[in-house]
Amino acid sequence: MSENIMLPHPYKIIDIIPETEDVYTFRVETNAKVKSGQFFQVSIPKIGEAPISVSCMGENWIELTIRKVGKLTNEIFNLKPGDKIFMRGPYGNSFPIEEFKSKHLVVIAGGTGVAPVRSLLKYFYENPNEIKSLHFIAGFRDEKNILFKEDLKNFRTRFNTIYTLDRDKIEGFEVGLVTEHIKKIPFDSFEDYNVVIVGPHVMMHFAALECLKNGVNEEKIWVSFERRMSCGVGKCGHCKINEVYVCLEGPVFNYTKAKNLLD
Repeated sequence: MSENIMLPHPYKIIDIIPETEDVYTFRVETNAKVKSGQFFQVSIPKIGEAPISVSCMGENWIELTIRKVGKLTNEIFNLKPGDKIFMRGPYGNSFPIEEFKSKHLVVIAGGTGVAPVRSLLKYFYENPNEIKSLHFIAGFRDEKNILFKEDLKNFRTRFNTIYTLDRDKIEGFEVGLVTEHIKKIPFDSFEDYNVVIVGPHVMMHFAALECLKNGVNEEKIWVSFERRMSCGVGKCGHCKINEVYVCLEGPVFNYTKAKNLLD
């Protein structure tokens, strides 16, 4: 009898790390083989289900960074270490890390868009010899919405970083949208490179345009869609844009294709 791929299974929460007042990172025990950029369908029985990107992974655990925005996430935030959370996955494709190796990499992320690229950044932080250089632009709305503060501090030691807030001025952070700082990246000096952009659709759209304006070729840009998905296996059509099922062909897309999907 074949296994029901739509059936979630319970997994133990090992730890819960508050990032902000309404964003927590849940470390969950699992031996699932996960790649950077993939997601799980996370649920609580009789409450609901939502796609959540993996923000980090280790031996026998993954981390899911979740914003409290509604009925399901309200219930998830009531859970404690030792409790069970239901998941199925992982789903989707991943960032092409092998393609990024031995080249320059630029990562541009806004808000909770930092979560899907966190494991990618941590990989090259732990393996700095596998990349020529890494430039990281991270933007947040204000000081109280800054995520992964310890990671941001560590990344400064090995990456070229620009951290920015939309409106607050604090030490170590610029002011303004991420798009305003893209011109500071020395694309002209790179022999070969890739650009990863993750965040709200509007941010990804304008960040990609700004990269193009600064001489970046379309095929060097990668984006990850946070479009709401439902089944995760291409059956329901909830994530379909034009003829593309984001859950199957994405969530990571090269901009040559993504430019037609940024609706």
